[in-house]
Amino acid sequence: MTLFLEEAGLEYQIKPINIGKGDQFDPGFLKIGPNNRMPVIVDNAPADGGAPVSVFESGAILLYLAEKTGKFLPKDLRGRVAVTEWLFWQMGGLGPMAGQNHHFSQYAPEKIPYAIDRYVKETNRLYGVLNKRLEGREFIVGDYSIADMAAYPWIVPYERQGQTLDDFPNLKRWFQAIEARPATVTAYEKGKAINPPAPMTEDAKKILFGQTAR
Repeated sequence: MTLFLEEAGLEYQIKPINIGKGDQFDPGFLKIGPNNRMPVIVDNAPADGGAPVSVFESGAILLYLAEKTGKFLPKDLRGRVAVTEWLFWQMGGLGPMAGQNHHFSQYAPEKIPYAIDRYVKETNRLYGVLNKRLEGREFIVGDYSIADMAAYPWIVPYERQGQTLDDFPNLKRWFQAIEARPATVTAYEKGKAINPPAPMTEDAKKILFGQTAR
């Protein structure tokens, strides 16, 4: 999301939510983020001129911002379909599978070889899908789009995911091209300034991984 805001030159303010302390369960946050997850945005100047609009789920946010600004989403039918396909591919595949990869290899209290192997292999398969798609293409769907912005952050921790970019030359070229974009550099610098990397405490793990419907 921050990648889009920087690329589009939009004014925005980041409001940190400390998920390790349970800020995502605050009633005020739940009004705009009912899934108690990030990211969530509030647009105080929606296109219809009405009351502020809140949007949760990263894919929905990227579509909203693309439609609002007319940027990073093709206007032609086929281009729009392709970007939407690959955006949903990230939402339904790369993100969830890499997330489970992170959980079982990095955070689970018990190292379960089958689970780790399962998700490392599935992450590898998805890297291969993206690598094949990028053959002969600079970006996922021709020009840089919200599909690229959605997928890129999930490739950043490739080493933690048990992957080697040299195994995927097209993906590696794509990754390095996005990494070098000024908007990407700025977005990640702002993210680190607000949320510096830190070890996850056991209390934070209980909050993040121990929730039920209650």
